[in-house]
Amino acid sequence: MRTLRALGSAGAAILLTATGASAAPAATTTPPATATATATAPVPTAPSPPPAPKPQITDAQIAKAVARLDRTVEDMMRRTGVPGASVAVVHDDKVIHLKGYGVRRVGDPGAVDPDTVFQIASLSKPVSSTVVAGALTAPDEWDRRTDLPGFSLKDPWVTGHVTTADLFSHRSGLPDHAGDLLEDLGYDRSYILDHLRLEPLTPFRASYAYTNFGFTAAGEAVARAKGTTWQKLSQDTLFKPAGMTRTSTEFSAFVNAPDRAATHVENPDGTWSPRYVRDPDAQAPAGGVSSTARDMSRWLRLQLAGGTLDGQRIVPADTLARTHVPAIVSQPPSGPSARTGFYGLGWNVSYDDAGRLRLSHSGAFELGANTNVTMLPLERLGIIVLTNGAPVGLADAVALDFFDFAEHGKVSTDWLELAGALYAQINDAGRSPTDYARPPAGAAPAGDSGAYTGTYDNPYYGPLTVTADDKGALTLALGPKPLRFPLTHYDGDVFSFETAGENAVGRTGVTFADGTVRVEYLDATGLGTFTER
Repeated sequence: MRTLRALGSAGAAILLTATGASAAPAATTTPPATATATATAPVPTAPSPPPAPKPQITDAQIAKAVARLDRTVEDMMRRTGVPGASVAVVHDDKVIHLKGYGVRRVGDPGAVDPDTVFQIASLSKPVSSTVVAGALTAPDEWDRRTDLPGFSLKDPWVTGHVTTADLFSHRSGLPDHAGDLLEDLGYDRSYILDHLRLEPLTPFRASYAYTNFGFTAAGEAVARAKGTTWQKLSQDTLFKPAGMTRTSTEFSAFVNAPDRAATHVENPDGTWSPRYVRDPDAQAPAGGVSSTARDMSRWLRLQLAGGTLDGQRIVPADTLARTHVPAIVSQPPSGPSARTGFYGLGWNVSYDDAGRLRLSHSGAFELGANTNVTMLPLERLGIIVLTNGAPVGLADAVALDFFDFAEHGKVSTDWLELAGALYAQINDAGRSPTDYARPPAGAAPAGDSGAYTGTYDNPYYGPLTVTADDKGALTLALGPKPLRFPLTHYDGDVFSFETAGENAVGRTGVTFADGTVRVEYLDATGLGTFTER
């Protein structure tokens, strides 16, 4: 039964044929001498695989797609207001487009160019999987157990078996974005990785959930096994040999770069401002890389050439190829004609109608960055899009529009409208169904402020303190620094505050009951209740 389940339905059919499940019994009788000879029955054979796909996009088609890129990027920037972008296109191991657009920072004249440094957010993941591929000597080393002091999961058996590949493909069973809220509150990497052991798990290797800190734990474990830091492993394994001179995994390198793109968020009036600074050092392998379009074009050439660059082998072909193979279903098909989406090792993996492998990844900081890489390895074609605005679909739409036009000679849909709507849907999904800015008619009054003040403990989020000023106004404090949030009364013993940070969800509820405090947005996995000391 285990063999059949592992092979799947097609493999099971072949296995039954091979074992003779429908064949005649082994014991047979000799036909009578007078009987005529009968022909031997044909032996069933396994179906042949379909022929391998062939390149379909001509040089002329790509040239036409590149020729309209300036207009596409500038039009999408105008529609969204995103201040700056930098774009690179690679084909047949050549950089055929490399250009900056707009400004690095609103209010300053500095223009974006191919050497402007951007935070690339989760586009760090395929870069980091390239680093690990370069540090390994054989593809099966991806399946080594993750051994990192201070890191464990709720199930000891899973802790003992979880591998680099499991964590790089988000199939460990950790919940979606586990640990990210701890980072928002100011906890460091060590604290976050140690407390992942409290997160509830879904079935190991059978469920997909995107987790930055699981990914980070695996990267840190690989570096430790090599006797070095993640920063140095990245530099020595990939950035230096590939000539990526302005690429780093450290926030300090980004923030001190003279030619850097400030991160911007959209204001209610549609203008953009550089209001926040995002320090992603705690999750460096998952989201901490900063780079330029020029450097990323070199990485893209390496990817499309199977690990070589300028005639030099940088990353082993076989360990790199492993990153491009589906490891888990990330998007089940929505209907009979829909295609399944997969996640590999740091890559979104899919196959188009022509059977061609398509690799992509987006990066998004709500505090001000959005990036995309998309490539068709068979066509040796890829694009990098870096932007300095919070995700409104621009980076993804430029890439989708480019490939759509290159393949079909026209654009089939308004990709910016579609991508923008998807990001808006993602943002709305995390918001509370309760509008805490509008208390209900006839709301019950709050109790005396002394009924709520005190310190409350939580094994995952640490202490929570509620204090009152001389007028009875309440303030909630969370995190190691701590962060302070003024509480607004909603109804009875329910209050609210405005969340902050990368994973802010607007106003969230705070409910006091029987010596406990439940913070709504911290409670998605049941860990958001604090108990009074």
